[in-house]
Amino acid sequence: MKATIKESYTFRPIGWVRSPFEDTHSVPRGPRARHDEEGVLELRPELEAGLKDVEGFSHLFVLWVFSEITDYDLTSHPPADDRPHGLFATRSPRRPNPIGLTVVEILGVEGSKIRVRGVDMLDGSPILDIKPYLSSVAPEKLKRGWLTEAEERQRPQK
Repeated sequence: MKATIKESYTFRPIGWVRSPFEDTHSVPRGPRARHDEEGVLELRPELEAGLKDVEGFSHLFVLWVFSEITDYDLTSHPPADDRPHGLFATRSPRRPNPIGLTVVEILGVEGSKIRVRGVDMLDGSPILDIKPYLSSVAPEKLKRGWLTEAEERQRPQK
């Protein structure tokens, strides 16, 4: 079946980021930038049941909106280089669809709030989705939550 092609989509935030960053200049950038700041992903209360079992994972992908961005450029000058690069080869926030992707470490879940480390978003940024992070984390730090048990159950018995 062929996917339906649409010219636009409408999304409703599932929640908002609470972070220590009040303006874009306060977010660490560049080749040696560290993203160790803690924050909270506050989901709408009616979505709390969707967090069942999330605490079994060590990290999450967070898809969010660069809500302060109003335009874009197809080339970017990232802080790590003095040469311009194509927009899609960078993490520039100035994009046709200003969607951010961040990996955060889960510190705890309390109701509809997830305490996390690694925020690089402005306080109040809208969250579009969260998903378990299952790759590129050092194996000794990666926890696969309920997935590990499910995979064990599906393995052929010897």
